[in-house]
Amino acid sequence: MSDTENPPAGSPVTVIRNAGWIVGWDAETGGHTYFRDGDVAFAGDRILQVGGRFDGEAVKEIDGRDRVVLPGMVNVHSHPSSEAMNKGFLDELGSPRLGMSSLYEFMPLFRPDDEGRQACVEVTYAELLLSGVTTLVDMSVAWDGWVETFARSGLRGVVSPMYRSGHWFTKNGHSVEYEYLADEGRSAMAEAMSVIETATAHECGRLSGMVSPSQIDTCTEGLVRESLDAAEEKGLPFQIHAAQSVVEFQEITRRHGRTPVEWLGDMGVLRPGSIIGHGIFLNDYPMVHWPHGNDFARLQESGVAVAHCPTVFQRRGITMQTVGRYIKGGIPIGIGTDTFPHNMFEELRAALILSRVMSGNVYDIRTSDIFDAATLGGARLLGRDDIGKLAPGAKADIVLVDASHPAMRPLRDPLRSLVYTAAERAVRDVFVDGRQVVEDGIVATIDLPASLDTLEAAQRRAEQEFARLDFAGRSHLDASPLTYREKSANG
Repeated sequence: MSDTENPPAGSPVTVIRNAGWIVGWDAETGGHTYFRDGDVAFAGDRILQVGGRFDGEAVKEIDGRDRVVLPGMVNVHSHPSSEAMNKGFLDELGSPRLGMSSLYEFMPLFRPDDEGRQACVEVTYAELLLSGVTTLVDMSVAWDGWVETFARSGLRGVVSPMYRSGHWFTKNGHSVEYEYLADEGRSAMAEAMSVIETATAHECGRLSGMVSPSQIDTCTEGLVRESLDAAEEKGLPFQIHAAQSVVEFQEITRRHGRTPVEWLGDMGVLRPGSIIGHGIFLNDYPMVHWPHGNDFARLQESGVAVAHCPTVFQRRGITMQTVGRYIKGGIPIGIGTDTFPHNMFEELRAALILSRVMSGNVYDIRTSDIFDAATLGGARLLGRDDIGKLAPGAKADIVLVDASHPAMRPLRDPLRSLVYTAAERAVRDVFVDGRQVVEDGIVATIDLPASLDTLEAAQRRAEQEFARLDFAGRSHLDASPLTYREKSANG
C-alpha cells in the first residue's frame, strides 16, 4: 500500500473510490503490483495516494468498483503525420525484391498533403489516447502547427523532429539509390532544434524534445555525431532508425564492411540515453547471414535501448528474434506504434505472441515483461521516473478500464484480459497531468469524426497522385489491389 502525498495548495482533489483493481507501484519490489478495492487520489498534476482509503477532502469522486486503474503508457516511437492515412493501402504491401519492406518503393509515393497531415496527426493522437497512451514520442518531419496541435491534444508529448542528409528512392523496384544534400542536412537539423526549443518552452508544460536524425543509411557520420553532441549538450534523449531492413543492412555493410550495429558503435551511438528504432536486423538475423559478428553482445554491453514496434514488421513476415531474448539479455526495451492501428494494446499482444512463436517457448516472455516495457521501460528511455507508474508524487497520468466490459470477463487477471482480448474497447477514461482527456470512451480534446472525414478525403487525393509519382506509372490499385474486385450494382 502506498503512502499519501500532501495535495498542492489550492488544487482540488479527485478520488477514484474503491477501485476493483489498481496496477500500482510497489516501492519495496521496485515494480508494478496489483492492489485490490482501494482508492487512487490525485490533485493538480500529481498523484496523492494509491491503494487504501483516502480520507482527505475531495471535490470529485469516481466510482471505481467496476474499474481497473492503470498507469498511462509511454509510446517511444510513432509517426503521426503520415501513418494513419496508409490504412487500407500498406496492410498487405511490400517489395519482394527489396526484402519485403515497403519503405523504398511505396511509402514515399503515398503521403498526405498539408490538410491531410493535420487530420492524420489528430486521428493518431486520438487513437493513442483511446488505447491508454499518455506520453508519446512523435517522430515527424517538422511542420507548421505541430507544437500547438500536440499541446491541444492533451498528450504528454516528446517532439522528435526527423531530419537527414539525403533521401532514398528506387527507379526499378529492386535497387535503392541515395541522393544527398550539399549541407548534409545541417539546416534541417537546425530547424529541428528550433522546434524542440519551441515545444519545451510551451505554456502547457507537457512538451519536451528528442534528437532524431532519421535513418542510419540516410545520415552521414558527421550529422550523426553532431546530433549526438547536441543531445548531450541539451540533456535530451537520442533516437535513430537502424537495423530495420535487409536493404539497410546490405547498404551499410557495402559502404563500411560493418553491420549497422557495429557502425552505430563506431559513431558513439551505442550508449545509455540513445535509442535504436527497431534494432531487428542484427548479424545473426537469418535473412542477412553475417556470421562474423556479435551485434547482440554489443547491444548488451553498451546500455543502448531499442524501440520495439512489432505490428509494422509482422505484416511483411518480419519480427524481432526475439523481444524476450532482448529483455532477458538486459537490453532496455520500449514499445512504439510505428504504424496504424495506433493502438498500444495491439502492439503489446503482437510482441508477446510473436516472441513465443519465434522462440517456440511460451515462457520466452510474460505479460509483465511487455507491460513493464510499455510503462516503466518507456519512462526510463526518456530519462524520467515520474511517469509510467501509479505512485504518490508521480504525474497523474491515469487510465480507467471498464472491468465489466464483456471482453474483460470472466475477469481473473485484468492485464491479461486487457492485452489478449479487450484492448482499447474497454478503456473508458484517461487523465494526463490530472486533466481528463478521454471521458466515457470519447476523446475530449479532438473532434475525431471530423478529422477522419478530412483524412479520408486526403487519402482519395493521394490515390490520384500515386501514378504520377511511381517510377512504373502504376495506379494505386495496381500497386495495392482491393481485397475483392469492385462491381457495380448494375453488373
